[in-house]
This record gives sequence, C-alpha cells and structure tokens, in this order.
Amino acid sequence: MIYSMTGYGKGSSSKNKITAEVEIKSVNSRFFEVFLKMPSILSNYDYEIKEFIKSKLQRGKLNLVIHFKKDGVENGFSSVDKNKLLNQIELIKKVKKISGIKENIELNHLLNNKEIFTTQETELTKAEFEIIKSALSKALDKLILMKKKEGAELARDLNSRIEKINKKVFEIEKEFRKSINDNYEKLKQRISDLTSNAEISEDRLNLELALIADRADVTEECVRLKSHLKFFKESLKNESEPGKKLNFLCQEMNRETNTISSKSISTAIIHSSVYIKEEIEKIREQIQNIE
Repeated sequence: MIYSMTGYGKGSSSKNKITAEVEIKSVNSRFFEVFLKMPSILSNYDYEIKEFIKSKLQRGKLNLVIHFKKDGVENGFSSVDKNKLLNQIELIKKVKKISGIKENIELNHLLNNKEIFTTQETELTKAEFEIIKSALSKALDKLILMKKKEGAELARDLNSRIEKINKKVFEIEKEFRKSINDNYEKLKQRISDLTSNAEISEDRLNLELALIADRADVTEECVRLKSHLKFFKESLKNESEPGKKLNFLCQEMNRETNTISSKSISTAIIHSSVYIKEEIEKIREQIQNIE
C-alpha cells in the first residue's frame, strides 16, 4: 500500500465551552517538515504537537493551522486592556485630525489591534490540550484517508505503466530473434557480393557473423529488466515506505534500457527502447508524489 504526499484534513473537537479546530495541508517534499500557525497560548506544546504528527506521517511538507476558542472567544482572548484601548482610540483620533479624515471610528478599527486584548490564563490545562489533540487526531485521520485514496490512484497508474513496459520487453525479445536472423542473412549476402572474386573461408565468415550477433544480443538485459519490473510491482504492494526503493529500480530499469538501445541492430528495438525510457521517466515523476 502506498500513500500520496498531498492531501488535506480538517477536524474539530469541543467540550465545556472549549472548541478546537485544526486544518492540515500536505504537499510534496523530500523531507518531513511541519509549519505551525497557532495561538501563542499553545507555544509550550509546539514540540509535542510535532511529535504527535511525526508518529502518524513519514514525509511531506505540512502546513497546520489551529484555532482555539474558550467561552466563545477566539485564541483564548478573554478580556480587554482598558488603558491600551483608550490609547488606541486617541491614536486614531490624532491620525484623523492630521490626515483630515472625517470618517467615524468603527469597531473593526479597534479589533484589528490584538494588543488591546489580554488572556487571563498563561497556559492551557492538560484537559484543554487534550481537546486540541483530539481535533488534531481527527484532522490527521482525514488527511491520511485522502493520502491513501490518492496513493491507490498512483498505484493503479504505476502498475499500468509497468505492464506497458513489460509488453514492450516481450516485443523486444521477439524482435531480437527475428532481427538476428534477418541481419545475419543480409550481412552474409553483402560480404558475399563484396568478395565475389575472392576466396573466403565459410567457417571464418560464419564466425565473424556470429560475433556480430553476439554483440547485439540483448537477452541478459531483457531478463534483468523484467526482474526489475517484477520487484517494482511487489514493492508497490508490500513495502511500507517504497519511495526510495522504487526510485532505485527506475534507475536500474533505465540503465538496462540504455544498454538494449546501444547494442541493438534493429530500428524497431530502438524505437521500443525510446518508448520504455519515456514511460520510466513518467514513473519517476509519479514516484515523487509517494510518501
């Protein structure tokens, strides 16, 4: 089973007039990265939150937003600093006078300044943090479910491409046997035409032609390529973190395909090799999305 690195999850939890809401977005990354956006009241739990996420996921770049309400107030703000509020009003009046603005002072002019709000508690209780952790767990479950569904789609696409390559390898093996016989006869006829007035050893001619055929033999490369294709499909099903192994197998498949192309004396085989390399490149791009 493979999982995609891209996904989205949202979860919420509430108890005793406390509400927590968590949103998580995950995108591709070579490493595991977590970026948190949360109220300052949660700053002491930064490490614990990241470790909890790390226990559920292995790779990806995650952006996580936590909203926390207590008694209906966002992010734990529970009172107003009267002095700061009055200072803010006086500041707005001065700005209006200097700039000549006649607009009335509205509530949103004051609410934009978070400094006028204070919180009565400096830290969360364990029970309050458990509510946030419950919301986080729900968001992660939904994220993982989405990653699993996208991973299943990736697996179907990769298996389809592997089958296409497998089919081409069988075509190459079939074409190789045919091309060797065809080229053997063509080369024999050409040498015969060029040396029509000279005596040549039939045994020597057959030996030289056999050496040419041997150098063009791609049987071993096809066997190894089919083996890599088999391991690739098995890794998709059985590996818990298949990304690195699949990438390595792509490199090996590409290597064998290059050798087949360079050794071949058949245009049809070269064309098939180009097709296989294109499919391997598409597979490699898709692998970047796997966790």
